[in-house]
Amino acid sequence: MRALVTGATSGIGRAMAVYLAKNGWELILTGRNQKELARLKKCLPAKTEVIALDLSKQEAPFQLYRFCQGRKIDMLVNNAGFGKYGRFADTELEDELDMISVNVRAVHILTKLFLKDFRKRNSGRILNVASSAGFLTGPNMSTYYATKNYVVRLSLAIAEELRKEKSGVTVSVLCPGPVDTNFNERAGAGFLIMGMKSSEVAEYAIEKTLKGKWIIIPGVFMKLSVFAARLLPESVMPAVISSIQKGREILN
Repeated sequence: MRALVTGATSGIGRAMAVYLAKNGWELILTGRNQKELARLKKCLPAKTEVIALDLSKQEAPFQLYRFCQGRKIDMLVNNAGFGKYGRFADTELEDELDMISVNVRAVHILTKLFLKDFRKRNSGRILNVASSAGFLTGPNMSTYYATKNYVVRLSLAIAEELRKEKSGVTVSVLCPGPVDTNFNERAGAGFLIMGMKSSEVAEYAIEKTLKGKWIIIPGVFMKLSVFAARLLPESVMPAVISSIQKGREILN
């Protein structure tokens, strides 16, 4: 069995790579940082390949797909993604376009290309990493929340299409709350909720994906939080999310 994991150099992606390797999977790993990929490869079994790519670049998703040709991929993990904190009027447009390219465009392209291959042989797992933000409206991280809403809705729509055709292929979407990774540092954001360990999230997500579960939300607290948030009026939700995101400002 072989898995392709994007955004594999840190956080959930790295933890997923380690967990899959421990369970006998061969791996193809990608990320922007060539040195970190090389370090990770040294820690994993010999049957691990790496390719450094920046998925915000227009051709990168297609390069990655071509790299995988001739290698049977059994699981695609679309994990690469990032966020930026700040008011929509103030954040840099270039940063947001890069975010959309990684969080939406690359996920869309890779999901579509590998899904076609998986359907031909009627087997394969796709795990798209979104966020609990995918069910919410997020002031001060508006573009990030919007991209994760896209990933959630796209994944669930495809999952239903596959269910109706009784396919052996499954699509799952991971929607964690805060996770103890370098995401907040890169985003310039913080939350009042303590993050889960990336290793716990990774293990839970992989196991649920292998069972074909559509929506994966690690932790009882986040499951309840997402359910409760969906009951809030749309006019109230943004204010609640905004207050939670003030954690970084309070801590600093």
